Amino acid sequence: MIPYSKQSINAKDKEAVAEVLGSPWLTQGPKVPEFEESLAESFQVNHAIACSSGTSALQLAYAAIGVDADSVGIVPAITFAATANAFRYLGAEVRFCDVGQEDGLIDLNSLEKVMSSIRDGNKTGTRVVSPVSLAGKISPLEDIYNLCQKYGFRVVEDASHSPGAFSTNTAGDKEFSGSCKWTDAATVSFHPVKHICCGEGGAILTNSRNLSQRAGLLRSHGITRDTEHSKERPWYYEQIDLGWNFRLNDIQAALGIEQLSRLGASIQSRHILAQRYDNAFSSNSFTGKLERPPCVDGHAWHLYVIRFMEAGMRDEAYHFLKSREIITQVHYIPLYRHPYHASGYTENDFPGAETYFNQCLSIPMHPELTQDEQEKVISSLNEFLN
Repeated sequence: MIPYSKQSINAKDKEAVAEVLGSPWLTQGPKVPEFEESLAESFQVNHAIACSSGTSALQLAYAAIGVDADSVGIVPAITFAATANAFRYLGAEVRFCDVGQEDGLIDLNSLEKVMSSIRDGNKTGTRVVSPVSLAGKISPLEDIYNLCQKYGFRVVEDASHSPGAFSTNTAGDKEFSGSCKWTDAATVSFHPVKHICCGEGGAILTNSRNLSQRAGLLRSHGITRDTEHSKERPWYYEQIDLGWNFRLNDIQAALGIEQLSRLGASIQSRHILAQRYDNAFSSNSFTGKLERPPCVDGHAWHLYVIRFMEAGMRDEAYHFLKSREIITQVHYIPLYRHPYHASGYTENDFPGAETYFNQCLSIPMHPELTQDEQEKVISSLNEFLN
């Protein structure tokens, strides 16, 4: 069986975890701050706050910038449920905007229309846009930032798919996903299928000291030990807000440190796989039947998403490949199609998302994918199409 994604665990990962298991600190020890320092350095931000999942990272980031029941958040229609759910956990309203039919990223015209309608509405609390850098391609963050400045929104990038991804500005400088140049914060996930695997886990990235401190407080029950009594009574602590237990433990952090050290190598492996797919799918046998993503610098290749041009062909391809023991996936079912989020929306409201959803299929892409396995994926697709 060839999975669409898979974690990459080596001997150093196992040694790091075993070392923590033999130490006095399984949680709330030195490995979490060490991991946070490494994350901040890697993503070129001032602060990183590690937490229990990518979902809790989003919830903490939203909460730290003031999202509450009087707030509204905008998310792209194509994303995992967590991007929207984290707003709902805080009581906020969620609005969807359309995406580009070729890459699933936020459509700027649709975003501005939604922003304008919210500006004229009755929500007076914090307003947030959460762009998703889908599949490893960075969202147009500068353009989104400019719209947010115009309409009074904050920005939290969901960078779960895009560690190491970048765009190049007009001056020729690289602007990295998660660097928070155009955002208040960014979040990443350490789920096993992501670039950095901790089993489960996530982090908030930011250049704001206040946002970092607020997220750190809420991550651990709203409890602080930094009080006027701390010097005389080191055991003393106070709960000053209502938070959650969203902590990452030292076992996960130790694994994350090792994984992060190989991020560049992981992305390079993914680029090689993407280039091999690109070369294969550019042949005449695939022309007009299958669209491939542009193989460009700056893509982090969390997913390799192909699109089928004929109606119904995507689902047929899924089952055909499964019969060949090749596992694929659809990223994602549009959020407005889920019963929980469906109220007030129709499929006609999101033509870009509908087209992307009906065409897209994520085929195997991960550093453990062998050349023979990739050749089997390519030859099986060729067999299906011809």
